[in-house]
Amino acid sequence: MTDTTPTEALSAVGVSIWLDDLSRELLETGRLENLIADRNVVGVTTNPTIFASALAKGERYDAQVKELAAKGTDVTEAIFEITTQDVANACDIFTPLYSSTKGFDGRVSIEVEPGLAHDTAKTIEQARFLFDKVGKENVLIKIPATVDGLEAITEVIGAGISVNVTLIFSLERYRAVIDAYLGGLEKAKAAGHDLSKIHSVASFFVSRVDSEIDKRLDAVGSDEATALKSKAGIANAQLAYQVWTEAFSTERALGLLESGANTQRPLWASTGVKDPSLPDTLYVTELAAPNTVNTMPGKTLEATFDHGEVHGDAIAGTFDDANRVMDQLAAVGIDYDDVVALLEKEAVEKFNVSWGELVDTVKTALENAK
Repeated sequence: MTDTTPTEALSAVGVSIWLDDLSRELLETGRLENLIADRNVVGVTTNPTIFASALAKGERYDAQVKELAAKGTDVTEAIFEITTQDVANACDIFTPLYSSTKGFDGRVSIEVEPGLAHDTAKTIEQARFLFDKVGKENVLIKIPATVDGLEAITEVIGAGISVNVTLIFSLERYRAVIDAYLGGLEKAKAAGHDLSKIHSVASFFVSRVDSEIDKRLDAVGSDEATALKSKAGIANAQLAYQVWTEAFSTERALGLLESGANTQRPLWASTGVKDPSLPDTLYVTELAAPNTVNTMPGKTLEATFDHGEVHGDAIAGTFDDANRVMDQLAAVGIDYDDVVALLEKEAVEKFNVSWGELVDTVKTALENAK
């Protein structure tokens, strides 16, 4: 008998471990298969920063870039050709897992352009395009949870396409995301889609909440404020789990589940610890709970595998304490609504910058390949 690894223990709790990284090197060296076998990885998500870094560092894209340059492919089209190929290949690697878990695991995410975050119609159009371009059932299309993204989520789910809703910071917006998902399922059902094939996760961001609120607590400077540092992110996520529990216990949700639909699982995103004084597995072990996804940077995954201490369901029974933390934050002057609004605005801006970096990287690569 061998000892259970921390990642095996996480999986046993009901956490699906996703890697927040994708590159052609990961795919072509067999490292992704190793992570599936040895680290219990059951999904991958990506973003423009990850692709830009992979393109800039490796030579594995050179042949495809030369081919695209020879055809006179423009930058945007080249980006989609390169990224969707990686995503499709990752989907193939995960297909056995996807099949054996009936679509629950074995998922790969790809996002619509960040610049479309406030354009409902173009988000819907690009989500359909990406789904068709990747051409794999186990792909998830990432759509940001902006106000303009909510309608897009409903329409894309209604078309039978699985969605990773991203950039969620507030409990109020999370409720709206679940409502958009349920509305999409109702549309899909009316259109005759098989609801059991439609999956969705709601990516709730954690460490960024702590980073912003801790900065504000430092500015307050009182003993009461200092005592609350690094508690907001986890409390906010715990309350998000409560929202999920309650939302999928309603008559509306239960009716859809009885028709074969799946719950939209909470996904903990931004789980790399930004404050070096905190345990590097904090946002993994403290948010272990059934029917969740934790998407980790490689460094956090390795730290969890090496020394993560998993003690079963860490969220059960935490809701009262989490509410208390949020009340205490308000009492020392932290404006939650202002924090989450700022974080969403900054997140969209950061992804736009990342997309710009990806455009520049691909443009340079195409020019050098001529």
